[in-house]
Amino acid sequence: MVQTVPVVGNLPAESTSFIGRSVELTTLDGLLEQHRLVTVTGPGGVGKSRLALRTARRIEGRYPDGVWWVELSPLRDRNLLAATVADAFDVFDQSLRTACEALCSWLADKRPLLVLDTCEHLISACGHLIGELLQTSPGLTVLATSRQPLGRPQERVFPLEPLAVAGEALTLFKERATEAVPHLSFADPAREAAAADVCRRLDGIPLALELAGARLRLWSVEQLATRLGSRFEVLADTRVAALPRHQTMRTAIGWSHELCEPLERLLWARLSVFAGEFDLAAAQHVGAGGPLPACAVEQVLAGLIDKSVVRTRLEPSGRFGHRMLDTIREYGLRWLDELGETPDVADRHARRFRRIAHEAGEAWMGPGQLDWYVRLEAEHADLRTALEHLLATDPEAALDMAGSLWFVWFCCGRLREGRGYLQRALDGCPGPGPYRATAVWALGMCAFLQGDFVMAHRLGEECARTATDPELRLRAAYLYGGSVLMPGDPERALGILDPALAQDTGFSAGRVLCALARIYALTNLARHTEASAEAVLLRDECAARGERWMRAYADYMLAANALALDRPAEAAAHARAMLACKRLLHDSFGIAIGLDLLACAVTAQGDGEDGALFLGVGQECWRTVGKAQMGAPELTAVREQCERRARAALGDGAYDSAFGRGVATGLDDGLALALKGGFPDGS
Repeated sequence: MVQTVPVVGNLPAESTSFIGRSVELTTLDGLLEQHRLVTVTGPGGVGKSRLALRTARRIEGRYPDGVWWVELSPLRDRNLLAATVADAFDVFDQSLRTACEALCSWLADKRPLLVLDTCEHLISACGHLIGELLQTSPGLTVLATSRQPLGRPQERVFPLEPLAVAGEALTLFKERATEAVPHLSFADPAREAAAADVCRRLDGIPLALELAGARLRLWSVEQLATRLGSRFEVLADTRVAALPRHQTMRTAIGWSHELCEPLERLLWARLSVFAGEFDLAAAQHVGAGGPLPACAVEQVLAGLIDKSVVRTRLEPSGRFGHRMLDTIREYGLRWLDELGETPDVADRHARRFRRIAHEAGEAWMGPGQLDWYVRLEAEHADLRTALEHLLATDPEAALDMAGSLWFVWFCCGRLREGRGYLQRALDGCPGPGPYRATAVWALGMCAFLQGDFVMAHRLGEECARTATDPELRLRAAYLYGGSVLMPGDPERALGILDPALAQDTGFSAGRVLCALARIYALTNLARHTEASAEAVLLRDECAARGERWMRAYADYMLAANALALDRPAEAAAHARAMLACKRLLHDSFGIAIGLDLLACAVTAQGDGEDGALFLGVGQECWRTVGKAQMGAPELTAVREQCERRARAALGDGAYDSAFGRGVATGLDDGLALALKGGFPDGS
């Protein structure tokens, strides 16, 4: 029997040591045992996120379906909230349901802990979504962090106080101080007293203490206490009504800002435009200008890192990623407004990510595909920020960028988001223009992969009529031909695809898509030998160029035709090759159809139990995709045929048991076992 392994979830690593909070951890643990919605509240910098993360790690074994972390600070569009939460669960639903409906369906029979971090700028949207999820998902528990309560009837609010000044705050300050100055000692009573004075003036707020501790690279503890005391009264903003601890945090950041060099303050403001992580090249592109040349940005950035204004980490790729905490970023944005630079810096940021969209699109069909996938997933928050800015300020540029990101929308499982952006961009540019045809095609592709073949057909016709570029004509032919092929008319599809393929455009996305659709049509017409020969050519052509996403679909077609030609072992090998590629690119739809086909292949080899298990694993994947088998008759027939054969071989009871074990195994573990050759005997 397959052992059910709890889903680990996606909790981020803790970047610094965790000090104290033992009482708060115990209290929060108890609240989450008794209540399904707990919100940790408090001012910026008090440690809400750190407490939530440490609590989630302590209790993750309590939740059979894992603990899932969603950072909301980069998100500004409330309409993308449900999709952002779904992304965290890897629910890349591609149906026409709303993201909220898809998420509710996915969570209905699960028992996870969902952590929503930094909700204060989306209070109403978060409250509404949480209400829907808790109502439809009885096993769900939600832990939220926010500067204010969410206002839900079932909410239990846990106000987080600052650290005790004479205890945990002092411990935290000493630890951060010795990180800045490794040989620093607090054996001297005067130094100990000065440290306590710093903690008292900063009200025990962790972020304020960390910012102060970073100054010890330049000053002694005693000097820090003296300077802090003399400047706090001057910096306190009495014009703004605020709770004392909110005022303390604002003042502490203002003090840290004042102590930065002028160019550091300028870069701080400009870098605050980034919604997520950024690297040095991005900092130079967006942060340089005027008195700050690009060649000086690295040194100035290092100064901000030393002062704890910017956090940095080494990513698995070897790239250094930098980011600001929300409270510090907010201060920078206000300062950017004071400088009058917000429009110019936002324009530079948007231009950079528009250019990245073009570069990635041009390179997508080559050996850098996987690297681009990883990079754009990491920078997705800033792609969104750039698109939102362009939609508001430059509709033509927004249309160009939205269309250029076609591969993100439908190769990387963001169909609903892409459809929304593309429709908004097209609505903003209703007339003819240089970017319209590409955007219309991309919108049609999103509709096509959601199973909306009527809209895909209409947009495919429009694109075919208006496209003048040879590559775009090929892409239009794929969309138009596919919209008649998938509902079951392969002869008509060939009549659309073959004339397009007669053009000699070389290796391109449009040509490969049309070639795949032609192979699919030949397969449906039972021309299996011909289809297999064309699939081999296409697979080898993709492999020679280092392309993975479409090569995997060529492997799928080889598997389908091998199965039809009664070569199930060959079919299983091709299906596993396809799944290996699709797992790297997290292509949920590709994984789902690949698991169905692998189940058919192993069942045809006489292993009905593994076939049923793989169907169970695939069922979980189809739940994340949405509409099973896209509603396509051929795809539905594959799964139904496999189930009939497996039931006949095992009997209904054994089939249902094996299928249930596949569902319980979960997608990640089930896919790993499928790629190893199956579920071991007795597992």
